[in-house]
Amino acid sequence: MTIPALSRRNLLLSSGALYAWAQVPKLARAEGRDPRLLVIVLRGALDGLAVAAPVGDPDWAALRGNAAFGLASKPAALPLDSFFALNPALPNFHRLYQAGHALIVHAAATPYRDRSHFDGQDVLESGLAGPGHSETGWLNRALAALEGQGANPGGGQAVAVGPVAPLVVRGPAPIVLWVPQRVLPASEDTTMRLLNLYRHTDTKLARVLEGRVALGNMSPNDVSAAAAMANPPPTVPGIAQLRPYFSEAAGNAAKYLARTDGPRVGALAFDGWDTHVREGILAGQLATWLDALDGAFAAIESNMGEAWRETVVVAITEFGRTARLNGDNGTDHGTGTVALLAGGALKGGRVIADWPGLKPADLYEDRDLKATTDLRSILKGVLRDHLRVREKGLASTVFPDSTGVRPFEGLLA
Repeated sequence: MTIPALSRRNLLLSSGALYAWAQVPKLARAEGRDPRLLVIVLRGALDGLAVAAPVGDPDWAALRGNAAFGLASKPAALPLDSFFALNPALPNFHRLYQAGHALIVHAAATPYRDRSHFDGQDVLESGLAGPGHSETGWLNRALAALEGQGANPGGGQAVAVGPVAPLVVRGPAPIVLWVPQRVLPASEDTTMRLLNLYRHTDTKLARVLEGRVALGNMSPNDVSAAAAMANPPPTVPGIAQLRPYFSEAAGNAAKYLARTDGPRVGALAFDGWDTHVREGILAGQLATWLDALDGAFAAIESNMGEAWRETVVVAITEFGRTARLNGDNGTDHGTGTVALLAGGALKGGRVIADWPGLKPADLYEDRDLKATTDLRSILKGVLRDHLRVREKGLASTVFPDSTGVRPFEGLLA
């Protein structure tokens, strides 16, 4: 597959990229399997209660009021089981769920319990128990562990220059980078990550970015017409941009993974899940983003072809959002959320949840869905049973200091 040429402007605007390792784990191959794994990082903190509503919880309607959608809503929620129902913006995911190719883990979170996006994303992608200064991510360390188990990468390292590499894939294992030609305006989070990177690697480009950020922070009266023309403000992506972008990025990632001579593990990052104002659960902001994510799942399934039966896709976010809406009909930074898993290799068609309840006394700090499942347990279960990363390495290297967090059993078919 030809990797498209990239301009520096595209690098600065893009928010998603594929990072992948090029070899099949030898143990999996010895078992007659050819597993694929795609990790999707949803940056911005996804409202898990707005994805999978606990319609069987008697406190759900009172908690969210008019935003507490259910099976009688318009549009109606999609039934999952006797207790949970799926946001109607996710029909493709629901189809996969009904086919046994998708599952939801609810009331899940990393060990992080504060509410900083940067720290939360650091914990999510580093695999550490708390925010720190890790230079490597858990997915890359998992691949390095596989190499240590005898899965020789071979062929050297193929790298294409792109936007900021997510921490989850930084490390010693070789990666290849592809950036979609279709781009979205950079989020504030992406811009700050770029600044942090280029201040250490390309000071001239960093100064340009700093100037662009300063310009964006000026009031209209402070900006000359010429400067405004030369540096137009980024547009907010609408549904016409969003769904095609998600589908292209995820679909092309799947094409790479589906190739017989291609990579087997990848990561994709989508920004934009921070919904403080007018969240729009059934019609509006969040519904639009969920629709785009639903299109991404469909594109992955379609483009994986026969390899879909040996694929696991894991969509994760740094933390959840407040259980109650705020005064702006949005949600603030929270704790418990959902992880969405899809793929033909899964034992799907179920919601995994140790449900904590929604009464005020059940909420974490009287505001958040309490986390009862450690996300690392889910990730360990996938890495151990799908890629065959040894459990000892998972506890010591991939997710350091996590001996007490056991890999979740029974995720795979």
